[in-house]
Amino acid sequence: MDQLVSFEALLFPSDGRNPHMVALMTSPMSMPDPHAPHSTQPARIPHPEVYMDYIAEGLGPRAWHYHLVEALDGMNKKFTHPYVIFYPVISRDGMPFPINKCLREIQGRYFREATAWRGNIIIAKYRESPFSSMVNGSIADFPILRNYFMTHGAPSQ
Repeated sequence: MDQLVSFEALLFPSDGRNPHMVALMTSPMSMPDPHAPHSTQPARIPHPEVYMDYIAEGLGPRAWHYHLVEALDGMNKKFTHPYVIFYPVISRDGMPFPINKCLREIQGRYFREATAWRGNIIIAKYRESPFSSMVNGSIADFPILRNYFMTHGAPSQ
């Protein structure tokens, strides 16, 4: 059996509960990491779908997308350990995911329903490539992510 490795990631639940840490499981990927074509480390596929309510089953990584956050607006340098945001895109019943109440509250007056983050959002950290060099995050990452989410809606589909 392939070895599962977990990394600490931050979960923003859609139901309004406080963000908290979860163990994001990863498994070996059979194809090379597209973000690190010359990497010697094996690529790993994360499994954020474990924490995504109402996500389509059996689709694996096709049911979610990811977005990289390498710096905050106004920063001259990229983060040493950037973030990868995982968000659901295909629900099991074809309906839209619920608006993430936690992120809606963070966005306050900047909230726009058209670009709302929906469903449970999982954020992990990485070094060089999001799929071959994940590192543990911590609750100390929350202020940085809060600043990002205050002014950034979900990527367009």
